[in-house]
Amino acid sequence: MAKAKTPGKRPQANAKPQLGAKAQAAGGAAAIAVDSPEPKKPRTSPAQFFSQVRAEGRKIVWPSRKETWITSVMVFIMVIIASIFFWIVDTGLGFAFRWIIGLGS
Repeated sequence: MAKAKTPGKRPQANAKPQLGAKAQAAGGAAAIAVDSPEPKKPRTSPAQFFSQVRAEGRKIVWPSRKETWITSVMVFIMVIIASIFFWIVDTGLGFAFRWIIGLGS
């Protein structure tokens, strides 16, 4: 087991939990009152929503055709490397399994 960085000392919780305004007014009693919810935000019209979506869409930095091509080629190469790796591992485990089963016959 690893030793603690500060053996024998535990962090002290000196801060008291924050109580709601009603509970503080009641002298810090054990009951905690829930604060009133925040006011609701005004609804956005569909036209304003789509206008905001278009504005956010203009901020997107799309990759160039060259970057897309290079990334696609790299993914294809990694898929080939991974498939060769798993084929080798599968073949090796198959030979090992058949050898172990062959010992019992």
